[in-house]
Amino acid sequence: MPQNPATVPFTYADAGATRGEFPPGYHHFRIRRRIGSGRALFEEAGIQILAYRMQRGTGIFEQATTPNAEPGTELTVRLGLGPLGISAPCRVVYVLDEPNRRGFAYGTLPGHPESGEELFAVEYDPADESVYGIVAAFSRPGAWYTRLGGPVVRLIQHWFAARYIATIQPR
Repeated sequence: MPQNPATVPFTYADAGATRGEFPPGYHHFRIRRRIGSGRALFEEAGIQILAYRMQRGTGIFEQATTPNAEPGTELTVRLGLGPLGISAPCRVVYVLDEPNRRGFAYGTLPGHPESGEELFAVEYDPADESVYGIVAAFSRPGAWYTRLGGPVVRLIQHWFAARYIATIQPR
């Protein structure tokens, strides 16, 4: 009998660590880019992020067990091209719903080519009304082919992070 997905453990021990200091032994990155200004933009971007807009906008979203991110939501993204693509399972670790920060983090599950966690968020600075898109992650290879890909895989992760943020910028 297959195991209930909610009981399948993450592929890393540091669930929730994107909230603060990233754990050692992983590749780390944080990208924070200004996307515009105003509380209305912040609110709209927060709604979009929780509805998986960053993943949908980059074309990697496959499915999720809830229409909006919430702790425990199982989701799958599709990585790669065409027949070479793979489904990568994740689970939402936590949701940010603070006055000036909105978003969520998901962690990798068995079958994902990486092992770690990624945060997708928007931040509002009340001092000047700037709105920032944020993508932050810690990861290490979870499969032989991502180990083999080394620096190229990390370059692709950074490229995707910039694309994620671009999906929530006003047009």
